[in-house]
Amino acid sequence: MSGFLAARGPRRWASRTAFAGLAAVAAVAALTGVSAPAHAATPTKNGPLSVAYVEVNNDDIANVGDYTLASNGANVFDIAVIFAANINYSGGAAQLYFNPQVQAVLDNAATEIAPLQAKGIKVYLSILGNHQGAGVSNFPDQASAAAFAQQLADVENQYGLDGIDFDDEYADYGTNGTGQPNAWSFPDLVQALRNDAPSKGISLYYYGPDTNSLSYNGINVGSLINYSYNAIYGTWSVPNVPGLPNSDLSPAAVDIQNTSSSTAASLASQTVSSGYGMYMTYNLPNGDDSAYVSSFTQQLYGSAAVYTDPTTGVTSGPSATVTRASNGNCLTAPGTADSTQLQATSCSGSAGQTWTFPSDGTVRNQGKCMDVRNSGTTSGTVVQLYTCNGTPAQQWTYNASTKTYSNFGLCLDTTSSGLLGLGTPVTVLATCSGSTSQQWSHP
Repeated sequence: MSGFLAARGPRRWASRTAFAGLAAVAAVAALTGVSAPAHAATPTKNGPLSVAYVEVNNDDIANVGDYTLASNGANVFDIAVIFAANINYSGGAAQLYFNPQVQAVLDNAATEIAPLQAKGIKVYLSILGNHQGAGVSNFPDQASAAAFAQQLADVENQYGLDGIDFDDEYADYGTNGTGQPNAWSFPDLVQALRNDAPSKGISLYYYGPDTNSLSYNGINVGSLINYSYNAIYGTWSVPNVPGLPNSDLSPAAVDIQNTSSSTAASLASQTVSSGYGMYMTYNLPNGDDSAYVSSFTQQLYGSAAVYTDPTTGVTSGPSATVTRASNGNCLTAPGTADSTQLQATSCSGSAGQTWTFPSDGTVRNQGKCMDVRNSGTTSGTVVQLYTCNGTPAQQWTYNASTKTYSNFGLCLDTTSSGLLGLGTPVTVLATCSGSTSQQWSHP
């Protein structure tokens, strides 16, 4: 168990003051008027559904909607999971609890949840134990399970959520005199929730005592839930949920901040080749992580992923090396200081050779832009790395037919003469000639 917890990463809990009751939730919902919006038609993709669990204590759930496929603009992620609400033990019963960060997401559903749904992304709320002895596996009777299911259904309806996700960890069963896991609790809970919210989704994070109690007294959990996901990051393990088809299972489990991109790609490839319909990720961070996300979207959908900054509206574009046709050398930024002249050197996979191609016409490396020095318009003008500033000197056009990058009517080229004393070919603008020294790759 300790090894597994380390692999998943620490949980960070804020205040654990008991949730003030569903009346408070209803009051907030009445103020916000949140409901699941109808969403506009969005580009579609072929392949498994991708799931993103987001630790909202640290990261923004809305970031899930900032990733699309470079090929056609389809959403990378199909389901966003708010991680996590808790089950507290209060007054001798299980009580749904939201820490301040989860509460903030729900209170701001109009800006955090509804925009995802408008893009066609489902939003689920994960339910997790909270070290108080209450969990989804130890309700003392059917009525107690039904009462907690009603709390969940009320929250789904009040905040316009699309579903509930169950993660039976950290309950610390037996604490506060509570009972140990039993055979009927989880099936009774799922059945009650399905009855209370027949149009909503239910998913199972496949870890914990609830996975040992998936049927009871004629109730088959697999026929009532929508999805189940392997819980051990960086591994392949098929959740054993009788009644749930392969199309609704994710044997792959990826922690975006800790699983290597090569493992993520391998698990994605295995998902496709083995015919499974889900691919589960955890720990999507804030900001642009499109290089990592592309590692699995290439395998799942045959396309790189791009990230659109929600503040500027600029799309990052895929990351790639830029190679020269004449000798296979890579476009290289040998440093990150302003005015660093670009070179063409042997490809090494270094950060200085990893470029991105945003939708604003720039070509970027390590946060800076490929730039024409002093906005020069004559052949031989140096091409350099410089702080992005929105000037024409940083606007590049790639011609797929001629394989050239151009600016000011001139083409990106190299000189082997060691201009400015450099010993390797350096980049300049030159009159477009069609020569192989002016031909470069583009993702």
